Amino acid sequence: MSFIITFLSVLIFWILLSGEFSGLLLGFAVLYSLLVAYFTHDLFVEKFRGYKIRQFVKFLLYIPWLLWQIIIANVQIVRIVIDPKMPIDPEMVYCKTSLKTDLGLTLLGNSITLTPGTVTVDIGDGEILVHGIGEDHKLAIIDQEIEKKIIEIEGTDNV
Repeated sequence: MSFIITFLSVLIFWILLSGEFSGLLLGFAVLYSLLVAYFTHDLFVEKFRGYKIRQFVKFLLYIPWLLWQIIIANVQIVRIVIDPKMPIDPEMVYCKTSLKTDLGLTLLGNSITLTPGTVTVDIGDGEILVHGIGEDHKLAIIDQEIEKKIIEIEGTDNV
């Protein structure tokens, strides 16, 4: 059953992203979806079996919020690039994190890395190491707004 759920999920996602419905592309979609499902079906379904609907809805609401943060960071990067003085102050910043689950830590690291101007370098031992290109980016990391949102998604009392 987990194989079928994974296969259908990957296939539907592929079709939604590609928007192409030619026979050759649909054939590749089915072939590669079968391969992905074969290698990952136990990871995909087993990890999320106990996931609650409320947490999933919070995650779905997190996505537009994260996209907005990415847009804001893009605007900040554009301002930095077009400024003749190039006001950058790159720095590695350590921040404490109260996230404990692998899912939460992965989501935090990926969210920070997706945001332009920041890259997650290391996560471990209750800390996260992030490279920030400017003051706004470092302050956003220290503010830990992303972590607070992820704690809500996890549904744990880590705060």
